[in-house]
Formats: sequence, structure tokens, C-alpha cells
Amino acid sequence: MLDVRRLRILQHLAAYGTVAATADALHLTAPAVSQHLAALQKEAGTPVVEKHGRTLRLTAAGELLVAHTEVILAELAAAESGLAALQSGRRGTVRISAFASAARTLVPPLLERFADPDPDPDPARGADSHTGFARDLSLRLSVQEPDEALDELHKRSTDLALVHSYSVLPRGVPAVWEQTVLMEEPVLLALHPDRAAAEGLAAGQPADLSRLAHLPWLTPGPETSCYEMIQRACGAAGFVPDIRAFSSDFSVLTALAAVDAGAVLVPRMALPDNTAPLSLHPLVRPVSRTVFTVSRAGTGKHPDLRAVLDLLHETATALDDRDGSRPDGASAPSRRPS
Repeated sequence: MLDVRRLRILQHLAAYGTVAATADALHLTAPAVSQHLAALQKEAGTPVVEKHGRTLRLTAAGELLVAHTEVILAELAAAESGLAALQSGRRGTVRISAFASAARTLVPPLLERFADPDPDPDPARGADSHTGFARDLSLRLSVQEPDEALDELHKRSTDLALVHSYSVLPRGVPAVWEQTVLMEEPVLLALHPDRAAAEGLAAGQPADLSRLAHLPWLTPGPETSCYEMIQRACGAAGFVPDIRAFSSDFSVLTALAAVDAGAVLVPRMALPDNTAPLSLHPLVRPVSRTVFTVSRAGTGKHPDLRAVLDLLHETATALDDRDGSRPDGASAPSRRPS
């Protein structure tokens, strides 16, 4: 019979890549990891790893076992979540990894709500109201790009990844993980008002990127998916953008656009609070960004994580409703999968 503990070690090896990193993550010694892998191969009756230079890589049998292990660990996580839900008053720590604009707009209201000093739950919300245990739940935030956040989730170094994908750049997520869509938002063109007027664009008028190929452009760094989004949007319009400045901070890019240093494509949530120095335009060929959470399978029913997810959804819905009435473009309604 296969040992679940050894399967978990194999799953960590797949995530971390080396025996040393796996041992460090599991608080074991490297020889102990190697011994467990050797024992697992005997249990499986076939090699599950093979040497590749100085490292180990999974065989076809190892990859098969890792796929099944993800399901097994998800069921165990679901069982633990169910037990936690039965133990009233048991609260812990939820680790969140979020991209920068979500960390700036969605997470602060979440932290504020969990710092609510009122110990009495709201009767209108029922027995599962999160306000009653907010003070007992600790949140830990790390700001990371979506790919890094998902990698941390895979390594079990975070509990919830707050990520995004673009309509022109879908993001793959393992099918066994749980996803919740928080909101969809438009990507807008931001220009200095004088530049917009020179291009014949009235405030809020949809912009045709194919007519703006001659402009200087401001983009996030090439290591980001936001950069790739801009490349694809401009490519679909028939040109390669002439990039004059890189910054992975959209507040820097919009500040540069506000002094007419160039044009920038920016998701609505990444706009500064004060957009007065900018002329904002939806796109004739729309590009949108979907913001969603990802958690490991089976963990979404844990009461701590469930409370965080509920509050994130409330915050995103309120933000979507507020921004949807702004003249810089409406967004699709927020939704959650059933």
C-alpha cells in the first residue's frame, strides 16, 4: 500500500525541484527524503524518480502519482476544514499572496474589517458571520506577481493567491485548485489631455489603438504579464509599441503619462485615486482583466479561509459597483462560480 506521507514528499519534490529544497520545506534531512523516495519506489513497484545530471526528475509513474496525490491531499484538506468548522472559536492564520494593485485596493478593506473591534456577530448575517471572530484571525500578506503567487501556493507557502488574467492572455491554473472570480475590469488607455485632444479623442471616447502606433509608450517590465498584455493588444492593432519607459508600478506609469511622456494601457483598478491629470479611454477592441482567487483544493471550506473569501468578494463587488458608474468605462458584473 502506498504511504501518504511518502506521496506528499514526492509532491513536494515536484514543486521544489531538488531533494535539498524538499527536505528544507518539510523540515527533514536530505538523506531522509532520499530514503522515503526509495521506499516509495518499492511500494510502487516501479521507479518514480530518475537522475538527470545532478538532480532528480519524475518518471511517468512519478508524474502519475503526483497527480493522484494532489487529489488525495485535497480530500485530506477538505476533511481538516470540516473538522475546523465543527470547532467553534478555533481561529488561525491565513496567508495571502496578492499582486500590487489588488494589495492596494482589495486587501486594506479586508484588513480593516478583520480589525473590527465589535465582538458580536451581526444577527442579519447568521451564525457564520465573520465579525464575531475577526479579532482572533491573523492575516499575513505578501505582494507578488501572479506567477510567483501561484508558485507559492503550489509549494504550500501561502494559503490564498490573489491573481489576474487578461482576455488576451489567459492564465492556466491546475484543475484541482479552487478558483473564485472576484471582478472583471476594463483595460483603459491613459493619455495627457492635450495628447488626447491632438489625437481627436474626446474624454471617455473609445480609442482605436491602430491609429496610435506613432505614440511613445510606457509599459510594465518585460518580466510581467501586464507587459505581455500590452504587447498583444498593440500587436493585434498591427504595431510594436515604441517603449520609452519601463516600470512595474502603474502609479509611476500614470504619473509619466500625466506629464505627456507617453501613452499607457492600465487596468482600471491600477489607476491612481486622482485621475484628473489623465484622459481615460476604453478601447474600441476591448481588453479586460479578470481578478480571481486561487486556493488549494479542499481548503476553501475552512472557516478562516471562507471568511477571507467572503470579505474579498464583498469588497470587490463594492469596488466594481462604484467604478462601474465612472465615465472611464463600465465593467462586467462580478460573479462567483457555483
